[in-house]
Amino acid sequence: MSDSINQPDSQHYKNNNDQPAVQSANSPLTHEQIREFVAPDNCLDGKTILVTGAGDGIGRVAALTYARYGATVLLLGRTSSKLEYVYDEIESFGGKQPAMLPMNLEGATYAEMQQLEGLIDKEIGQLDGILHNAGILGQLTPLEMYDVDAFSQVMKINFTATFMLTQALLPLLKDAKNGSIVFTSSSVGTHPRAFWGAYALSKQAVEGMSDIFTQETHNITNLRFNCINPGGTRTNMRAHAYPGENPMSLKTPEDIMAGYVCLMSDASIGVRGQVVALQPKD
Repeated sequence: MSDSINQPDSQHYKNNNDQPAVQSANSPLTHEQIREFVAPDNCLDGKTILVTGAGDGIGRVAALTYARYGATVLLLGRTSSKLEYVYDEIESFGGKQPAMLPMNLEGATYAEMQQLEGLIDKEIGQLDGILHNAGILGQLTPLEMYDVDAFSQVMKINFTATFMLTQALLPLLKDAKNGSIVFTSSSVGTHPRAFWGAYALSKQAVEGMSDIFTQETHNITNLRFNCINPGGTRTNMRAHAYPGENPMSLKTPEDIMAGYVCLMSDASIGVRGQVVALQPKD
C-alpha cells in the first residue's frame, strides 16, 4: 500500500431461502426484490464506498456503477495501472473524484490496513460501505492433492485478508449512519462441492464470518453485513473455472448490478445476515 490516497501520476440471522431473517418496522426487502431493484438516480449520493478488486471484472463494474449513482468510490487493488483506468473512466462520465488505494491483499499486514483506516479518515472523513470483491480461484483438484502453499494463498486473499480489512475499517464504518458491508460468496460456498477445494472453503468461511458479524453487531450498531453470490458471470475467473463454457451464454457483470446497488443503498436497511443469490437456480 502506498502512504497516501493515490490519484493517477446472539440471534441467528443467516438465511439462504429468499426470506429476510431480520424484521424491521419497514419490512426488509426479499431476495427477489434485491435482485430486481430499480435504483433511483443518485441513490448513493453522499456515500463513500470502498471496492476491493476494483481493477477488473465485477469489481470494476461495481465501482463504475456506484459512481454513476453518486457515490465517492475508493478503488482498492494490487495493480495500479488497472486502478488508473477505472479512475479515468469515472472521471470521464463526471462521477465524483475517486481515490486509488493500491494494496496487495496477499501480502498486506494488519498494520497497513490500520494505516489505511487512518488515511481514509484523514483525507475522506467517512466510509459508508465496503464491497469485498477481490478473490482468486486457486486449484480445482481433490483436497488430498491440493498444494499447501496454494491453499494458504487462496485462504489469505479470499478470507483472512477480508476479515482483517473489515476489522481494521470498523471504526469508520461504525460512524456511518447506515453502513453496509457486502462480502462475495459463491454457490460452492453455500453448498461446498468436490474438487473446488480452498475456493469453496474460503467462501464457506466468508458466509460464516458475515453471519457472526451480524449476530455480534446488530444490537449495538446500524451496520449490516450480507453476502452476494453473483452466480455464473462473464469474468476471467469464470473462464478459468469452466474453460469449455461459451462465455456468451453468461450474464455480464453489468447485468447483475441491481443487487450490488441495492445492498449499498438505504433501500436495504434491515437486510442483515443474508446470502443473496443473484442468479438462483430453479
